[in-house]
Amino acid sequence: MTDLPVRWFQGHDGTGLAYRELGQGRPVVLIHGYFSTATVNWVRYGHAATIAARGHRVIMPDLRGHGDSAKPHDPAAYPPDVLTDDGFALIEHLGLTDYDLGGYSLGARTTVRMLTRGATPRRAIVAGMGLEGILHTAQRGGHFRRILTNLGTFERGSSEWMAEAFLKTVGGDPVALLGVLDTFTDTPADVLKRIEVPTLVLTGAKDDDNGSAEALADTLANARRTVVPGDHMGAVTKPELGTAIADFLDTTATS
Repeated sequence: MTDLPVRWFQGHDGTGLAYRELGQGRPVVLIHGYFSTATVNWVRYGHAATIAARGHRVIMPDLRGHGDSAKPHDPAAYPPDVLTDDGFALIEHLGLTDYDLGGYSLGARTTVRMLTRGATPRRAIVAGMGLEGILHTAQRGGHFRRILTNLGTFERGSSEWMAEAFLKTVGGDPVALLGVLDTFTDTPADVLKRIEVPTLVLTGAKDDDNGSAEALADTLANARRTVVPGDHMGAVTKPELGTAIADFLDTTATS
């Protein structure tokens, strides 16, 4: 099931943003990664269906600049931490008070930013993310900026070439995605340590794109780490990813 109907809400600045839902029950908001979409990250490979089958209402926004959401080219649409503001706008739009929150890669970083700025989910999922990707966002941002400003120049089979191929597959807008890079916001380690929400740190066994997931789990006050097969891009395609999230939500249901 990849054709879930698109629903709409407005970002903090009135930008039109899209989201999809699957299932009924306890809400869990899941945020996709950079270059990707809600459909690709959560629906296409069955993760949303797996989680929904366990009794959850899976809510999946498209970040601004991605998917069906608006892709403005005005730099003013991409101030620092605006993705976090958009996350809060979705929570408010849906009237969520008792919910879970998570994301993959950029979605995981956005989840962390929401936690540091006062979001109060019962549980959190931080997937495809390591400590360096939280503390120092410029390094990862620089990698993608180089790709977006040199499209068509990379050696076939290289990591940059594969990222560009993925960009083409999802119909990404390079100008909007460059704007999204300006929203990246570092979170200091002392702030991370104050997050007490039970958190699943979930990564592929061969994924070190955003630094050490083990170090991230050690830094958070109340985290458990789970490893699934695959590297950063490959783990999203594995059924184990959705199963691990569903298992975490089940096993921490009474905590």
